[in-house]
Amino acid sequence: MKTDKILFGAAYYDEYLPYDRIETDMEMMERAKINVIRIAESTWSTWEPQEGVFDFTHLHRMLKAAKKHGISVIVGTPSYAIPTWLAAKYPDIITETHAGKGRYGHRQNMDITHPMYLKHVEIIIRKLMEEVSDYDNVIGFQLDNETKAYDTCSKYAQAGFVQYLKDVFDNDLDKLNDEFGLDYWSNRINAWEDFPDIRGTINGSLGAEYQKYQRKLVTDFLAWQSKIVGEYARPSQFITQNFDYEWRDISYGLQPEVNQWEAGRALDVAGFDIYHPSAQDLTGVEISLGGTIARSVKKENYLILETEAQGNFGWLPYPGQLRLQAFSHLASGSNSVMYWHWHSIHNAIESYWKGILSHNLRENTVYHEICRIGNDFDLYGQHLKNLKKSPQVAIVLSHESLNGLQWFPIHNELNYNDILRWIHDALYQLNIECDILNAEDVDLFSRYKVLITPALYSVSDTTVSALDTYVRNGGHLISTFKTAVSDSMLKIYSDDLPHKMTHVFGMTYDQFTNPVNVGLKDEISPQSTGSNNFVSDKTAKNSINTVNYWMELLIPSTAETLAYYDHPYRGEYSAVTCNRYGSGRAFYIGCYFEQSLLKDLLRHVCIGAGIEMPESEYPVIIKRGINDFGREIVYYFNYSDDVREAVYRGKNAAVLINGSRMEQSEMNQSETPQTEKITELKDGDIIKLEGWSFMVMESRDCITG
Repeated sequence: MKTDKILFGAAYYDEYLPYDRIETDMEMMERAKINVIRIAESTWSTWEPQEGVFDFTHLHRMLKAAKKHGISVIVGTPSYAIPTWLAAKYPDIITETHAGKGRYGHRQNMDITHPMYLKHVEIIIRKLMEEVSDYDNVIGFQLDNETKAYDTCSKYAQAGFVQYLKDVFDNDLDKLNDEFGLDYWSNRINAWEDFPDIRGTINGSLGAEYQKYQRKLVTDFLAWQSKIVGEYARPSQFITQNFDYEWRDISYGLQPEVNQWEAGRALDVAGFDIYHPSAQDLTGVEISLGGTIARSVKKENYLILETEAQGNFGWLPYPGQLRLQAFSHLASGSNSVMYWHWHSIHNAIESYWKGILSHNLRENTVYHEICRIGNDFDLYGQHLKNLKKSPQVAIVLSHESLNGLQWFPIHNELNYNDILRWIHDALYQLNIECDILNAEDVDLFSRYKVLITPALYSVSDTTVSALDTYVRNGGHLISTFKTAVSDSMLKIYSDDLPHKMTHVFGMTYDQFTNPVNVGLKDEISPQSTGSNNFVSDKTAKNSINTVNYWMELLIPSTAETLAYYDHPYRGEYSAVTCNRYGSGRAFYIGCYFEQSLLKDLLRHVCIGAGIEMPESEYPVIIKRGINDFGREIVYYFNYSDDVREAVYRGKNAAVLINGSRMEQSEMNQSETPQTEKITELKDGDIIKLEGWSFMVMESRDCITG
């Protein structure tokens, strides 16, 4: 969805504040050029303190105050945290999970399939929509909050799963038993009424299918809410959702519990929450990966609905880092930067997840930097919004593969998202921008010069055929270990591995093991750096003891071996291969090894595919796109303390922003930052970047083609 400006704001909760200061807050926001707030998604018990008793006092205060100060509002539906009276009236709304029965207190602990929960959600949404209908500063609606199925294993969910299976298998139990292999250990189901509690299954196919069904519950739940909200929303108002990622105390990878590509169909624009390390640990990689996944949901720009200001303990940014982060979101394709949250909370579990303002609610260094960002967006936003990105590399993902590696793990330190990060982070460090594709996006494969399938364990014959065609027609495919092993229900194929692709890769394997004291013997590193050579030599003495977690013993037929295992008993087997197939090339990586070597391989493949490699690598990060004026926007970021130099590559350009780090002494609360001096750049010029700074350029001419 295109926007007419960069949306810049924060979540705001008048009902949480210790005293009445709404005018003070709105005045401070206006000075910071904050133009949007998110409200209402967390406060069902405030809007409806008892069943059928409604009090929207705080809602109207926020809407009216925001309108007075020219601030737009995104209203959230308050369905993700239920009030006490609802839990007391229907105790089984607190869902049962694999871990057992839950208790009231946590958010997101309800059964989203419970009929009484759905009944009361619809009531509160309709009442809320009626209350906000007359406010022209309401620009959009957020459905729920970081929605998931919360591992519901309730009687309602399990009954729904049985009906789902009846539909999938045309009511044929023999077909179900055969597909899932339920004859094993006498797990066969011979009557639908005998279907066992799903929480006891040891069958990976059946268990993974329940996880797929739980993702469908989220898709259906959001589509249901979207339909209700859509009955009230004006054509100019959008519907979004704040999706999140696998959580490892930061936003780490693909969300296992939501098929965001499916769920996103009910939205006008995809919204996401991205949280990441800061201070000395800031790399920008989570912003980049998060943005790439966000872009993939609707295949267009997205909204960042939550990111950190001060954030969790240890995330307090260095001076200038908030500004660096804000522009990093735009560089990945976001049309907004919104913070969780405006003010720090004075009690409850997230009291120390700090917002823009600390607990004293006064202006501080973070607020002053927010002012500078707001001024930047106000001055340059028209040049930076709706950035159109066209990477030449795509990573292909699937939730079925993610579940496959959950049920049949490689190692407790190497799951599906770890392999995704291994690939993505190496591309990021090389300044090779990429897209994310769903494995079902087969019609999009031909857009890219390079496709990468990290551990694409589960593949359909449709996907396999599309990958075959892609390589045959001139594409460059990189697949890692654990690719093309099972069908969509995790039934392992019975032909040679990789399934129906041995001719594409020119190799096969049927043995794999954990590597112990195994290295790689190759010439990858010295031969590939800065050249287009990537020639293996079995007699080479470069032994890199880097193979960890997993190794497949590859047997080439037509493929060239790029790396062998350096081991007295495994040395005859290939570790990395390359096969010419049709007009293209297919690379297969049979093991997990050091990222430095992976970067050499990726560099080699991209050069061979005709992708121009930037001279700069991390910590200098480069992002590109085309703006609404048809001009190229180029971002250069420095994610380090040290001054860095980089070579500018591109058409003659004007420097829009020279984002030098803002020290606290540069600006007091009453000052407005001055517009940076516009300078010119031409291809080959040297750029100097201070620590934790950035530069934004706009080409003088429109980009065609």
